[in-house]
Amino acid sequence: QVQLVESGGGLVQPGGSLRLSCAPSASIFEFNGMAWYRQAPGKERTMVARIPRGGIAHYTGPGRSGRFIISRDDIKNILYLQMNNLIPEDTAVYYCNANELYRQYWGQGTQVTVSS
Repeated sequence: QVQLVESGGGLVQPGGSLRLSCAPSASIFEFNGMAWYRQAPGKERTMVARIPRGGIAHYTGPGRSGRFIISRDDIKNILYLQMNNLIPEDTAVYYCNANELYRQYWGQGTQVTVSS
């Protein structure tokens, strides 16, 4: 069973930055792709950004604000989400996702709270 371990969440003031990390228990290249999602209280889980095995990043929904950057360190086998100029609406639990052809995996989530 593949495990995804996220880290890097926390409390940050508006305008601040955070970098989330996701360390899978399997090689990143075993997946068709990886992604970051987020879920705010009372809302559905939505994709923020994804990066396929080929490495070209795609941004969706809140990820299109230009404030998020998804990246991957192939040597360290870690997925990142750099979040800049954070606003209170970015407050959510952020989840790492890895997908294969017929299966996908989720991390436990890391809380990001943007508040003054």
